[in-house]
Amino acid sequence: MIGLAIDTSTNVMGVAIVNQDTVIAELITNEKKNHSVRLMPAIDRLMKKVDVIPKQLNRIIVAKGPGSYTGVRIGVSVAKTLAWSLHIPLVGISSLEALALNGRYFNGVVSPLFDARRGQLYTSLYRFEHGQIQTIEKERIIVASEWAKQLQTIKEPVLFLGNDLVKHRKMFQEILANEAYFGSPSEHNPRPGELAILGMQRDPVANIHLFTPNYVQLAEAEKNWQQAQKNGDS
Repeated sequence: MIGLAIDTSTNVMGVAIVNQDTVIAELITNEKKNHSVRLMPAIDRLMKKVDVIPKQLNRIIVAKGPGSYTGVRIGVSVAKTLAWSLHIPLVGISSLEALALNGRYFNGVVSPLFDARRGQLYTSLYRFEHGQIQTIEKERIIVASEWAKQLQTIKEPVLFLGNDLVKHRKMFQEILANEAYFGSPSEHNPRPGELAILGMQRDPVANIHLFTPNYVQLAEAEKNWQQAQKNGDS
């Protein structure tokens, strides 16, 4: 069974092809460039390099958010289009959970994060039991200092992962002291190969057309529009 994985949740664009539990191709770039322009050529190029044609694909896996509103939307839209046109199953995986897989050998809990501006984070909390990822706290948007104080109460080592960590690292160190650990530079990039393997193990969505990204919160433009509508009705 061959699967194609797509992740455009952040500045990192990742594409991977797996055969069962073997990663046969993986592409990762970490650039502030337009994923909508680069994604399909990257998929086409990677598939050609390993001699995989579209009709050989058995499953599409996508990082469904949270993350960049535009980035998540691009990845999910492409994944849905491919799954529908090829008549194959689609699997959505939390973008934070995919990043947390880089910390599977950490002896403690893992907190992947993406910056959500204004001192806030998209984050969640995981633990690994016998090599399997377990969700402790679901995805949320939260003020970074409040998250640090919550983590302080669990009294366990915490591994932080994510390219946006640089904005919050000092604060985590001050609040959590010796319980705060930070991934290596390469561990801050979500691996599409890890996403693909996890997606091959999970159940597909029931209805491709009804599948939507997990933004955690509404995009600011949408919130402003809803507020304007509400004000207009009052």
